[in-house]
Order: sequence, then C-alpha cells, then structure tokens
Amino acid sequence: MTLHEQPERRLRYVLTFEAAPAQLGAVRQAVRGVLGRWGALAVAEEAELAVTELATNVIKHVGEGADALLVLEPVDDRLRVEVHDKSRVVPTVRSAGYELECGRGLHLLSAMCLEWGTLLTASGKAVWCELSLEPARHCMRIQRAATVLSEYRRVVGASSPAVPTRALLEESVTDVIADLLHWLAAQGGDPEEALDRAQMHFEAEVEAA
Repeated sequence: MTLHEQPERRLRYVLTFEAAPAQLGAVRQAVRGVLGRWGALAVAEEAELAVTELATNVIKHVGEGADALLVLEPVDDRLRVEVHDKSRVVPTVRSAGYELECGRGLHLLSAMCLEWGTLLTASGKAVWCELSLEPARHCMRIQRAATVLSEYRRVVGASSPAVPTRALLEESVTDVIADLLHWLAAQGGDPEEALDRAQMHFEAEVEAA
C-alpha cells in the first residue's frame, strides 16, 4: 500500500491499496489521519464508513486483492470521496431480494451522502460520493475559539482552577470580546457594526447547521 499527498495548492489525497479485508483497517486509519491534518475530524467517521463500503464493493464485485485507488478532495463545502478500480461494470441499486445481499453499501451511501455516482475512466471506473463539510467547519470554529480563549487567559494571568467553571469561561469570553472592541475602536473601526455583523454571521451559521 502506498500513499501520496499531492503538492498542489488545492488539497488532494491519493492512496493506492489492495482491495482486501485485511487492508481496510489501514485504509480507514489513513483517512482519519489526513482528515485530522486538514482539520476535518468531525466528518472522519462518515468518511471512514463511506470508504469502507466503497472498498467492500470492489472486493465483492471486482475481486479480492484487486488494485484500487482512493481519492479524497475537499470541494467547496463538501468532501469528495472516490474509489477507483479496473472494472467498467457500473454498480446499480437492485430490487428487493438482490439488494439485500449486494446493494447494502449503495443504499447506505444514498442515506449518508449528499450525492453519489459512478464515473467511467480510461482504466475502469470510479464510484464517488460527497459528504457535507459543515460539521467540520463548525468544529474548527470551536477549536480556534478554545485556542484563543486559552491564550487570552494565559496572557492576562487569569488565576483559576485547572478546569475553569462555566461562569469563569463566560467571563473570559466577555473580556475577550470587550478587548477586541477596544482594539477595533482604536483602529478607527465601528464596534457596534462589528458586533452586528458577528451576530448575523453566528445566527446564519446556526440556522444552516
């Protein structure tokens, strides 16, 4: 199993692997690792499940030990997941009895992904799906805020328990916001306008979540 992280400015991850049950754990671990580096661990569980189902379909319908290739790529607000193989047989969702045996992965993709499909390539095909990155974005905002708050408390020399209470944290949040508004005013900015914009952004993101 080999892996390559593309050097282009746009994030893209490529992993070649052998489609075999014994390899799936390593593939899932690789997916979690790269999503961690991209700051998208919030969608790692869904991505691991999608990759597992796509790879399992290769094992079932192309053959155990078949060469396969995984591509992960963030595109706008989505994470695109592709698994390539050398067969040009396009998977379909079958009816009733057959789908219970062989179509579980496709039904699962339909349920958990925003979209999925198949793309014929020069050497075979790629089955792809797209997951929402919104949970990861929300998680990244919280992580950044926690980092800022921790550094702020260190700078001001806040004396508190190792694990601050909710009341202490809320007080620190208020102090951070107040200091930022003082800084903005000193730069000639409008604190009230900034607060209004921040509130609008927050409410829009909460509504979209």
